Amino acid sequence: MCGICGGVHLQERPAIEEELLRRMTAALRHRGPEETGFYRDANAGLGHARLSILDLQGGRQPIHNEDQSLWVAYNGEVFNFPELRADLEARGHRFYTHTDTEVLVHLYEDRGERCLEALNGQFAFALWDRKQRRLFLARDRLGIAPLYYTLLDQTLWFASEAKAFLELERFQAGLDPLGLEQLFTFWATLPPRTVFRDVRELPPGHWLEVRGGRLRVQRYWGVDFSGADRGRPDARREQAYAQTLFDLLQDSVRIRLRADVPVASFLSGGLDSSLVSALAQKRTGGKLKTFSVRFQDPAYDEGPHQLEAARALGTEHAEITCTYDQVSHILPEVVWHAEKPLVRTAPAPLYLLARLVRDHGIKVVLTGEGSDEILGGYDLFREMKIRRFWARRPDSAFRPKLLQRLYPAVSGWPRQAPAYLEAFYRQRLADTALPYYSHLPRWDTTAWSQRFFSAEWRRSLGAYDAREDYAASLPPGFAEWDDLAQAQYIEIDTLLSGNLLCSQGDRMVMAHGVESRPPFLDHRLVEWCSRLPPSLKLRGLREKYLLKRVARPLLPPGIVGRPKQAYRAPDSASLFGSTPPEYLEPLLSRDSLAQRGYFDATAVGQLVQKSRAGRSVTSARENIALVGIVTTLLLDDLFVRRRSGPARASVLPDPA
Repeated sequence: MCGICGGVHLQERPAIEEELLRRMTAALRHRGPEETGFYRDANAGLGHARLSILDLQGGRQPIHNEDQSLWVAYNGEVFNFPELRADLEARGHRFYTHTDTEVLVHLYEDRGERCLEALNGQFAFALWDRKQRRLFLARDRLGIAPLYYTLLDQTLWFASEAKAFLELERFQAGLDPLGLEQLFTFWATLPPRTVFRDVRELPPGHWLEVRGGRLRVQRYWGVDFSGADRGRPDARREQAYAQTLFDLLQDSVRIRLRADVPVASFLSGGLDSSLVSALAQKRTGGKLKTFSVRFQDPAYDEGPHQLEAARALGTEHAEITCTYDQVSHILPEVVWHAEKPLVRTAPAPLYLLARLVRDHGIKVVLTGEGSDEILGGYDLFREMKIRRFWARRPDSAFRPKLLQRLYPAVSGWPRQAPAYLEAFYRQRLADTALPYYSHLPRWDTTAWSQRFFSAEWRRSLGAYDAREDYAASLPPGFAEWDDLAQAQYIEIDTLLSGNLLCSQGDRMVMAHGVESRPPFLDHRLVEWCSRLPPSLKLRGLREKYLLKRVARPLLPPGIVGRPKQAYRAPDSASLFGSTPPEYLEPLLSRDSLAQRGYFDATAVGQLVQKSRAGRSVTSARENIALVGIVTTLLLDDLFVRRRSGPARASVLPDPA
């Protein structure tokens, strides 16, 4: 993928300065370190920082059509571009590159905004139509590629990352109270809102046009579970479902191997990335390179499973071991690239892993993201099922014990652990009528962090309720979907793009000029899985039932059958380890907290003192609160106050 930026005037104004476009583009050079390109006329300007993956010599952007009336700056990949190009050439279109990017301008000539319906890929692009004086921005269906915009001085500015807007003379990156409450509830903001007061995010599956001085935003795709088969399939139908899932996933991997550079794969040791790696290894015919992150702390380490998978598949494997100190010391860099507060430190090890990948000369990796969301893999789905079953007989002594099947380690915990587990999940047990019932435990745990907001910050929120705001946005017919479908939709809609594909995905790998491709998020596969019977996703308490059936012939039993281990990294323990980072003390001082005004200095001081004293911050809600507070303050330093941190971009010449 790449970095794009630019602007279009809503009213007559002087042309956008080339020097400004160069500075904005330079702010994105980590996304496209190999060359830059620009287009300007009296009304609009486009900037592009290129990560060359297709047509390495001839694919410089922005790219135009035959008469140069259409120009596009593009970030991402259209994986079905060879098929689209052949059709376009048969209808008389002439191409001057071998890129997927050029397909966009010709497809737009034929279909206008409906060109998006034909694209299979991950993308965000800006297309300037000189004849119509129309700027057309679009983002892929699942939100794998990022795209932001802001209005300033009667000009709409857009960029792959908000840091490009810091180059605008009158831009102020103040934090938005409502955006911060959303993040401290859902782990992400709800597009179009971001954590920055004057920055908007184009939602996944949407396009935006600027024409005649007006903005229009339109949805073109969304996840829809209304056609789900609720029956229990017999053995013959189950086998047919398994074959279709295999065929779709295999084809998704096939087209995501299209590149003029080597393609590698992440290998976590879990089912999803191992299956993707297995299919890629078979398709390439050579020795696939795989990469893993390990942890010094055995509580987080999946190294033995990663090595088991790598040996079984015969890949060329490389790994990095992450320590507590590394997590805390690189956190400012991670926040700089994430451009939002974090509630976990999990992105930090992935940032280090991406650096390892690039050090090995690799620019493209396949990942396992999306499988849990579309095929029912998360503990959250199983927790929801148990809680709904328990809620029908809340006084049952047996039903809450099912929770111990999700967390077998509870038998080795202190004697009071099962009682704690029951007490935790009993909270709001009877609120089954709420459309977001499945997510109540997580959202309540995260929202506990809001008690650390200062009185002034609370007043700025007024009566805003992030959960009710979200509930009002749910699609028509949502109430008629089955319980698992409702939970899946919310997980995809709130967390997938804004957190997993952003803070733990695009931002961490693109920080090092590496593109990640998740085959499970091929829209054909997502749409097909939305119609699956729930029993083929979550059978009893067995997660990803159908996917495991597909994987058994391809992977070792120890990989297919192992209990799901959520990817985690050390949180509070990394911040207050053996060598705390230098930024931490001044950041958390009473004066610093009071000056910024986001958090109550006394409440934060008590939380910090508890951790410093060696009484580890062990509860999930305390970990979330501490990481969220520290990363919010880092974000304030880097974007609002623009203090020292990761080096600000400079205008660099293109490599020779």
